[in-house]
Amino acid sequence: MSGRTQLMWDEAVTGYDFGRDHPMDPVRLALTRSLVGALGLDREVTVVAAKTAGESTLRLVHREDYIGAVRAASADPAAADPAYGLGTTDDPAFAGMHEASALIAGQSVGAAEAVWRGEALHAVNFAGGLHHAMPGAASGFCVYNDAALAIARLLELGAERVAYIDVDVHHGDGVQAAFWEDPRVLTVSLHEHPRTLFPQTGWPEETGADSAQGSAVNVALPAGTGDGGWLRAFHAVVPELLADFRPQVLVTQHGADTHFEDPLAHLAVSLDAQRAVQVACHELAHEYADGRWVALGGGGYAVVEVVPRSWTHLVGIAAGKPVDPVTMIPESWRQEVYARTRQLGPVRMTDGRWPVSWASWEAGYDPADRLDQAVLATRRAVFPLRGLLT
Repeated sequence: MSGRTQLMWDEAVTGYDFGRDHPMDPVRLALTRSLVGALGLDREVTVVAAKTAGESTLRLVHREDYIGAVRAASADPAAADPAYGLGTTDDPAFAGMHEASALIAGQSVGAAEAVWRGEALHAVNFAGGLHHAMPGAASGFCVYNDAALAIARLLELGAERVAYIDVDVHHGDGVQAAFWEDPRVLTVSLHEHPRTLFPQTGWPEETGADSAQGSAVNVALPAGTGDGGWLRAFHAVVPELLADFRPQVLVTQHGADTHFEDPLAHLAVSLDAQRAVQVACHELAHEYADGRWVALGGGGYAVVEVVPRSWTHLVGIAAGKPVDPVTMIPESWRQEVYARTRQLGPVRMTDGRWPVSWASWEAGYDPADRLDQAVLATRRAVFPLRGLLT
């Protein structure tokens, strides 16, 4: 194995830019990459710039007419067709949109290829995780669904069981849709309840097509859920499903928008809890998938305070060099933050809540508790379909 962990990075991914005042500010990517370097983590990984996803790769998930529409809007943003979700408030067209989107997709596909072929045990593409894009439409700031494309490439290479774990605050609807009928892919999404957040999908009753019953899993968390509830829900659902499914590869999406400072959602999760789930995903990959782990970014709109720290923790964990939460952030990085954004950067790699704790599901549940009701709804909807006890 040439390198235990690959970090997929090409500076040109910051060209995925919907314009001024759009929440998906590419500075979050640049600042993450810079913080990874400031803490010396880039010396612990192999940094790889994978090739752009080509037409045949994109068509593993996306329709030919949609790819054509993206190309047309990329060449002339004024020609964007809203019927394809392009030129909308969420997904405004911009020059070079196809190229930037396909480059991000290429990094996730390259990560999947490296892990499957044994060139790396772990691979991280924090520019990826664009999980809302549908086969025929852009949605929710996402043009090409790199997560689904990575999974589709794994299947093409011969994988028979791929598990996808999505802890973004929004439902991983595009990935679920791509594999709704495919029992080879287990999609698990923990997200804010669809009653209170886009895309209004991800109900516990969404469990997969008749040909793949129990392959889609959704935990719809009440608004306001904090560290203890979020971690309790994760551990009450994910490990048992992975033990049953025995994936050959684990693909995870780590949207940082569950954070209490995120401006677009309503969960109350800390950076420290996000780090705890990253650690758990790493451990689960080793326990159930022979260590094969593809880790992606996702949402996250507190672009200075939260995103760079969260994904830098992800890189450190994947590299086998986890960053201690009490670590002070180098002043050089904070100066860069101010120069780029005129904001003051965070001082430490923690929100001051480490170590985080939660109550184990095995110890019992409270039927009157909203969080426990959400977990129980998921277990009752899915576990019997997989022959598991609720």
